[in-house]
Amino acid sequence: MARKGNKTGEWARRHINDPWVKKATSEGYRSRAVYKFKEIAEQDSLLRPNMTVVDLGSAPGGWSQFIARQLGDSATIIAIDLLPMEPIQGVHFIEGDFQDDVVLAELDEILAGRPIDLVISDMAPNISGVRSVDEAQYEGLLDSVLWFCERRLKSGRHLLVKLFEGSAAHHFRREVKSRFKSGVVRKPAASRPKSREFYFLAKHLKAGR
Repeated sequence: MARKGNKTGEWARRHINDPWVKKATSEGYRSRAVYKFKEIAEQDSLLRPNMTVVDLGSAPGGWSQFIARQLGDSATIIAIDLLPMEPIQGVHFIEGDFQDDVVLAELDEILAGRPIDLVISDMAPNISGVRSVDEAQYEGLLDSVLWFCERRLKSGRHLLVKLFEGSAAHHFRREVKSRFKSGVVRKPAASRPKSREFYFLAKHLKAGR
C-alpha cells in the first residue's frame, strides 16, 4: 500500500510541476492536452473558418475549447462523450455513445445538413493491466472511430486520432490505408517523452466507401 501511495504522490508532483500543466492553467485551458492538438493543428493547417468539427471522446473538453477560441462562431463544433462535460461557449455537447442511433440523430439535427470536415479523437481505453485485453479493447475503440468516419465524415476530409504503440495501432494504420489517401505520424512536444502515445493524421477520406 505504501508503494502505491508513493507512486500516486510522485505522479501528483510531476503533474503539478509539469510546464504544460502550468501553461494550461495560466491560459485557462482544461488540460495540458490542448497543446498537443495546437501543435498538430498549426503544423498541418487543420483549422479554417466555417468548418465543422466533431470531437469524439471529448471530455474534459480541451481540444474543443481550443478550436472554439480559434474559430469563434464561424465554426460548428460538436463534442461527444459518454462522460458529462462542463459547457464550453460555442461548442455543442452530446452525452452518449457516438455509435448509438439516438446520439447520431441528435448529431444530425445539429449538423442540419452540413458535412463534417474534421473528426478528432484523444480517447484512450480503460487500462486493465492485461496487455492482450487492453490491445483488443483499444482496437475495438479505434474501429468504432473509423466506423463513424465512414458514415459521417465528408470525403476528402481528415481524421486525427491518438494511438499507442502496439498491435492496435498497427491494425488501425492498416485499416486507414483502405479508407484514406494518406496518413502521417505526429509526436507533439507536449506528449511526455516516455509515453507510448503518438498521434496519427489520416488525410483525405476516399469517396464511395
